[in-house]
Parts: sequence; C-alpha cells; structure tokens
Amino acid sequence: MHDGPGGLPVWRKSGYALGDAAVNVQLAATSLFYLFFLTEVAGLRPSLAGLVLLVGRAFDAFSDPAMGRISDRTRWRLGRRRPFFLIGALPFGLTFAGLWSEVSLGGDLAPFLVYAALYVANTLSSTILAVPYMALLPEMAISYEERTSANAWRMLGVVLAILGTAVCMRPLVEAFGGGPAGWARAGGVLGVVVAVPWLVVHRVSFERPGFQRPATSGLRDGLRGLLAHVAYRRLCAFFLTARIAVDVVGAMLIFWFTYWLRREDDFSLGLGLMLGTVAVSLPVWLWLGRRFDKRALFLAGAGWWIAVQVVLFTLGPEDPRWLVLFAVALAGIGYGVCDLMPWSMLGDVVDEAELERGERLEGLYAGVFTFLRKLGGATGVAVAGIVLDLAGFVQGSQQSETALAAIRVLALGVPIAFLSVSLWLAARYPLTRRRHEEIRAALALRGS
Repeated sequence: MHDGPGGLPVWRKSGYALGDAAVNVQLAATSLFYLFFLTEVAGLRPSLAGLVLLVGRAFDAFSDPAMGRISDRTRWRLGRRRPFFLIGALPFGLTFAGLWSEVSLGGDLAPFLVYAALYVANTLSSTILAVPYMALLPEMAISYEERTSANAWRMLGVVLAILGTAVCMRPLVEAFGGGPAGWARAGGVLGVVVAVPWLVVHRVSFERPGFQRPATSGLRDGLRGLLAHVAYRRLCAFFLTARIAVDVVGAMLIFWFTYWLRREDDFSLGLGLMLGTVAVSLPVWLWLGRRFDKRALFLAGAGWWIAVQVVLFTLGPEDPRWLVLFAVALAGIGYGVCDLMPWSMLGDVVDEAELERGERLEGLYAGVFTFLRKLGGATGVAVAGIVLDLAGFVQGSQQSETALAAIRVLALGVPIAFLSVSLWLAARYPLTRRRHEEIRAALALRGS
C-alpha cells in the first residue's frame, strides 16, 4: 500500500508533485499576469485590481483552516485527504477559466464585483485541493531528510509550472488572437491544465493506516493549541514575510522590465533564467539538507537573495542586457529555498504537536499555512496596486518619475525589507534536526 522506511520512490514523488504544479499554474498566472490583465485588459484601476486578490484572501482566512479541520476529522472509507482531489478538480479548472473572461459592464464597481466573485470561487476550489494535499505530504514522508527530498520534488514541479506559465501564457494569448478573447481562450486551456493532474495525484498518493485516527478536538480548540505552539508560530512568521517578498517580486517583475528597464521582451527570458536557476540549484539544496539544519539553509538562501536584490536595485536601462539577466538568474538560488524549506519544516512541527497533544493535526496546520501562503501574495499584490495608483501609474503609457520610482522600490526594495525581517525571525526557530529525531523516537515508542 505504501513505501517503507527506505523512502518514497521517484515515480511517486514526481507524480505527487503534479498537484502543486497545478496549483502553481494558477498562482503564477494570477500573481504574474492577473494584476496586468485586470488593469490593461479589463480596465480596472490598479487599486481595485489589487483588491480583487485581497477579497479572495479574506474568505481564505476561514476556508483554509476550516478545510484543514474537515480533512482531519473525515472518516470516509477512501481516506481523509485523497477523496478531495477528485471532488475539487473540476471546479478548480472551471473557475480558473472564468477568471480570464471579459466582463462587459460599465463603470468600475460592477466589473470589480464580478472579478472578485470569480476569484473567490477559484480560491475556494483551490482550498478543497491544496489543504488536504499539503496535509498528506508529512504522512507520506515521515523522516527529516525524506521530507526535504519530497518537498524538493514538489518544488521542482512548482518551478516548472511557474516557468511554463510565465513563458507560455502571453504567447498563448497572442496565438488565440490577443485582446480579451485571446485571454479568455488561453484561460480555458489552462483551466484544463490545472484540473487534470489531480487524477494522477490521487493515483500515486496514499494514506498510512496508523495515521487515520480522526482528530477529536473542535476547530476552536485546535486553533488555540496551534497558536500556543511556539515552533509553529515562528515558522509561520518567517514563512509569511518570505512569501510576501516572493509574490511582490512575482507581481512587479513584469512592470520592472516593461517600464523601468524599458525591455518588455526580456521579461519572459529573465523570469525563465531565474526559475531555471531555481531548478538547477534544488539538487544542491537537497544535498546540503542531508548535512545541515533546515533553518541554516533558509538563512543562507534568504541572505543570498537579499544580496542579489541589492545589486539589482543599482541597475537601470543603461546597464548591459547580459548583466541584468545574469543578476536576475542569480536571484533564483535564494528564491527557491525561501519556499522549499518552510514547507519541509511543516511536517516536523506537526510531529512535535502530535507528541504534545496526542493527535495528528496536519490538516489544520496545513490549512493555516496555506492561508498564509495565499495571504502573503494577495497582500503584497494588493498593496503594490494601491501604491502604483497613488504614484500616478497610467496603464499603457509612459510613466512619470514618481511611478517609475514606485515600480523600482516595489520590485526590489520592498522584498529586501521583508526578507530581512524573515531572516531575523528564522534565526529564532527552535526545531533542529536533533530535536526532530528525538520526537520521532518518542512517537515510535508510543506507536504513532
């Protein structure tokens, strides 16, 4: 039924990674292109466009933890987590396709409400899939090193999904004739892409019989215990600040290339080089993960990314193209580890919670974590949209000095600030490799 202590085979880890690849096609499309689509194609003001994403995250504040708790307490014969992969796949694809449809209504308010409703529907269907998905991974991979390995494969799926979306979406739009119709048809194609992989995920995943005891505490008690868990609080804090940096960069990179560097055609290449570096560096981080604590690797990766962001901040349209692209590529070395390591740490924290409380709460822990992942991106993009609006950004035209300065600070300076805070917070994370080995030994004696 499942793999033994030797670890998960490559076919299982790679098949399972397709789930997060599907989620990240959605996340990449909305973080890289949706602000641009809503302002340049749908005609919304930047502040309203940013608020579309934030409205969806307001619903996630309840739905993600609630979905986690639902899966923790599910008693279905087919499992606690895996059935949701089949339940959520079709709604996820259909609502994603709807995001890119044209709303032919006058004024700003009506289109804003329609796009916000579509986005809420899509994020709720994503929750049905993503929360049980992330809750299942600590159950499939139970050792300190195997969780890093499984998350490295998941991260490779994430990178390829983001890269494919970044490189292909605009050409796909143009291939379908451009304009609102081109965006709608491209959204329809990607709607199929994000729905189908969940059939594979369901096939390759499994649930361990010893982990099937449904949680007995209620949502309120579960959240109270979660908030009292020191290691989890600190993990959430530095993960959230790092995610804001990740998603602000993702949303603003196209504006930085288009308006600050005046090299719009280099955006896809630059993003491709950065994500390619993420993929190439993953085996190195995985090798280091067998020798060092995850906290140390996060600190090293975030520190590297801050240094590269500082270099990028000094570059402008007069600098050589190769230098800009080289620096953007180097950012990928740190960019990847800021997402890889926190997710790898999540399972270790869940083990500590089980030792202390006597029940496994992967769903609740993953639900809150998934919410923070979405909240970081939506908050960053929403604030970026408001700042652009206040700075006098005008869609499709030459920008003022104030707007250009805002684009530069948002794309480079703001991520530096949040990564610096994340470094400070991560340095205080208490759960080391040795402590996790002690936890697993204690759980083994207990029979968990």
